[in-house]
Amino acid sequence: MEVKIVNNSDNPLPAYSTPYSAGMDLRASLDRPVTLKPLQRELIPTGLFIELPAGYEAQIRPRSGLALNKGISVVNTPGTIDADYRGEIGIILINLSDEDFVVENGERICQMVINKVEAIQWSQVNSLEESERGAGGFGHTGTN
Repeated sequence: MEVKIVNNSDNPLPAYSTPYSAGMDLRASLDRPVTLKPLQRELIPTGLFIELPAGYEAQIRPRSGLALNKGISVVNTPGTIDADYRGEIGIILINLSDEDFVVENGERICQMVINKVEAIQWSQVNSLEESERGAGGFGHTGTN
């Protein structure tokens, strides 16, 4: 699938790291470093603008290495970029560690995964078919 992209940053376009990667790393596009204090969140620009085809979305997800090693995550994970959005992709990072974290220009800050989405139509009914699970919710299966 071909997706139109405008890159107003000095960074390379997002790319898959391996042949089987699901996500592409996005990089910060900053004039100067941004310091995230513990529990602080900040909207980090990427300089990227995309035009997804109808029926697709882009999901923004944390990078596992940043989460494990530095406590840096994406607040609204997964963040959704709709096919009709044309603004700059901004990433809401949060520092969940107890130390300051400095975001540098060009730093890989998140992953973007493109997914197909289906539009639905509701069919309002008075009852639903029974299932083996029924109404069992959180912890219902009893597995660890």
